[in-house]
Amino acid sequence: MKLERVEIVHVAIPLVTPFRTSFGTMTTKDTFLLHVVTDTGEGWSEFAADPEPLYCSEFVAGAETVLRDFLLPRAAALPAPTTALLAPVLAKVKGHELAKAALETAVLDAELRSYGMPLATYLGAVRDRVPAGVSVGIKTSVAELLDDVSRYLAEGYVRIKLKIEPGWDVEPVRAVRERFGAELPLQVDANTAYTLADAEHLRRLDEYGLLLIEEPLEENNLYGHAQLQRRLSTPVCLDESLHNARDTASAIAMDACRVVNVKPARVGGYLEARRVHDVAHAHGVPVWCGGMLETGIGRAPNLALAALPGFTLPGDTSASSRYFAEDITEPFVLEDGHLPVPRTPGIGIEPLPQVLRRFTRRREDLYVG
Repeated sequence: MKLERVEIVHVAIPLVTPFRTSFGTMTTKDTFLLHVVTDTGEGWSEFAADPEPLYCSEFVAGAETVLRDFLLPRAAALPAPTTALLAPVLAKVKGHELAKAALETAVLDAELRSYGMPLATYLGAVRDRVPAGVSVGIKTSVAELLDDVSRYLAEGYVRIKLKIEPGWDVEPVRAVRERFGAELPLQVDANTAYTLADAEHLRRLDEYGLLLIEEPLEENNLYGHAQLQRRLSTPVCLDESLHNARDTASAIAMDACRVVNVKPARVGGYLEARRVHDVAHAHGVPVWCGGMLETGIGRAPNLALAALPGFTLPGDTSASSRYFAEDITEPFVLEDGHLPVPRTPGIGIEPLPQVLRRFTRRREDLYVG
């Protein structure tokens, strides 16, 4: 396979409602797609981070520079830039996992399309559909939160995740439990908003039978999360702190987490995401697939990953309509609380040309062979 051209497509797509977390509020999905053209096919991917380095250190403009100046020259220098050969040469560039994931996924999509192989088959998926959970952002009132949760349950979502932060935690969890009952699969996500000094306060959540509390403390603080887990009966789940399979093994060994959120972009791509899954699964630790408010280009491969055997908890693999009135691909539609795993070659989806043009802010070639 020969790399012929790599194009960046900067898009901005309005969200149906603002999405607030402890990091801030999003009203638009503002990112870029990567379009790889080889002599045997084409591939697409989506950069998962945002214009500002708030969720993680990477951001849209920085990732474009890293791709153009550092990652693509190394990929283009390979005699045959297959996915298996990419990681070793990209590893020489420190960090920048989300940028690496965008390049790896687009190359993998092109490669698998040339083989006629779906990503789900390549990864080892065992299901043809996956249960869908939904992430509910921080609201201005409990009444508004309850209305949103009620609507999502009516749409068929099988698990609810509440974003929390200091001042918005016990009260909304209690209200949701009282309104919808103890049988509702419910979890919370703090996005690093607390410190170990808040342990006694977070213990108040134990009485509500949560599936997990996600990333309550600062990123990369495995010791702190292990200390917190000793004081909670609610399982701690790590997200931002796990950058690869090695981190995952360390966290499990330290009992810093009892559940793992696998976000392929955060760990550098789907090959490393599969290794994270394998490590957790081998230790009997449940995993689930997190979301980054992806368009269909990012959602499709996440569904393939979420069909692996260790994904025993519903992920944030919501329907397209959860975030977008109009997606840039054919929409993913919830059916009986599940979403179908794409079964056509590659990631199983591509942009709709007319819709993509409407949401595109800029297109530029980053590499021409």
